[in-house]
Amino acid sequence: MSMKISLWRFAYTTLTTFCLLDLTGTSGPASQTKDVDLRIGIVQRFGDKPTAQLQLEPTPGDRLKLRFKAGNQEQTLITADPVRLETLIKPLPQPVVEERVVLGTYRTFETAEDSANHWRDQKIEVEIAQPERWQVWAKREVYNTPLLRRLLLQSVQAAGNNTAHLDTQVLRQVPQVSWVVNGKRYSPNYLEISSSKNLIRVNESQEQDLARLYAGRIELQPNAYGTYTLVNEVPLETYLRGVVPNEIGSSTPTSALEAQAIIARTYALRNLRRFAIDNYQLCADTHCQVYYGLNDVTDKTDEAIATTRGMVLTYHNELVDALYSSTTGGVTASFSDVWNGEDRPYLQSIVDAPSQIWNLSEQSLADEKNFQQFMSLRQGFNESGRDRLFRWRKESSLDDITKDLQKFLKVKNSSYAKFKTIQEIRVAERSKSGRILKLNVKTDIGTFTLNKDEVRSAFAAPISTLFYLQPLNKGESSLWGYAFIGGGLGHGVGLSQTGAQNLANLGWSTSKILQFYYPGTQIQRVRT
Repeated sequence: MSMKISLWRFAYTTLTTFCLLDLTGTSGPASQTKDVDLRIGIVQRFGDKPTAQLQLEPTPGDRLKLRFKAGNQEQTLITADPVRLETLIKPLPQPVVEERVVLGTYRTFETAEDSANHWRDQKIEVEIAQPERWQVWAKREVYNTPLLRRLLLQSVQAAGNNTAHLDTQVLRQVPQVSWVVNGKRYSPNYLEISSSKNLIRVNESQEQDLARLYAGRIELQPNAYGTYTLVNEVPLETYLRGVVPNEIGSSTPTSALEAQAIIARTYALRNLRRFAIDNYQLCADTHCQVYYGLNDVTDKTDEAIATTRGMVLTYHNELVDALYSSTTGGVTASFSDVWNGEDRPYLQSIVDAPSQIWNLSEQSLADEKNFQQFMSLRQGFNESGRDRLFRWRKESSLDDITKDLQKFLKVKNSSYAKFKTIQEIRVAERSKSGRILKLNVKTDIGTFTLNKDEVRSAFAAPISTLFYLQPLNKGESSLWGYAFIGGGLGHGVGLSQTGAQNLANLGWSTSKILQFYYPGTQIQRVRT
């Protein structure tokens, strides 16, 4: 069995594809582990602007090797010069109609995947896409005629799905990527770039100091949105060298760095399915993990990665859903506080503090009075005084809130996008971690509900769902807007990067930090 095939199975099932070694946090036999290649979309939609350019450069003393097909012939070019990829807009001989059935639009992959699973349960074949926001499409190769697409749409709308719609585009021109080597211009749809030193610099801005250095090879390939994706094929452990310093910082205490390395490795291996629609596995931004190549590597982060080589976090011999965020606001969320789907036993609501300062079982944050009292607390948390986003307040006018909501609802194809005025916004339900589960918005055409992670998509002001609302009049008799008063940045599920650093400074070990944020889990090492 090839390594890639076993990894895809690894992503969907359990760690039994590999042999596991039980660990207690010590280094163990790292030499027994083998590295695996990942496919990372480092520029996901190249060509969506007619002026888009990318420059690929060899490192000093090296040369680039370009492989592609011209007609039916495979060609190879070798050059020591930079290669600039340019976007040309190519008129089509005649208009082409492209359409797909969009069954739903979502803020996150997790919510989109839950929706996709529900459609599959109804025997409807689907695929998950990310043209901008995450979407669930009826599988294009199955619903491949106008009649089939319209019959499906009629069926799901008759069943009550009013946001499903047909996305139809008439294409009169398409982007085409080309480049020049030795005075000759080439423009195939697929290009593979490698180098003798296995290092390639990628420059999106044409400013030399902003070029990013990537190990492995680079591929340019078409995607599902009529543009191109630049994919970095890179070994997992090398990939982590570009993730750990950019996710948690190189000045972080050692045990927190090691915890981040283990979680980042686990996250990568668990999420290989995200971009199956476009034949790569992970992106390079916050929709996955931040990966900027090798520009920011340090001895300290490299040592943490090497020390934990092959280590992953498991629960009952399965990879955990290794979610983490910058700042929890003092309390972590369970999976179902943020997304639809089954809870994970190891992703619980816990007070993010080294000692007990609040008892969630006795003072649930689902109660609005308890919640506002909790949000008034400032001291004793792992994030106290360490992160300016631990507590925050953001004011937004009704005009701004209205524009944000209308834009959000239009993208979702909601009939409420036609509302003109907001009369009231009210928290209807919270989880025991204080996260908003339902937010009611009363408008001139009726009241609609925003659920869970939709809340962060619908407004510009809140940066988490851990907040309460304060109506503002600004000295007028009518409502001016709302103050969003909250804490944390991001979803708040799993490890807090800020909190882990505090625990490390208190002397906590790597395994103790991971046990705190993911109770009942175990560190294990993967080897083939």
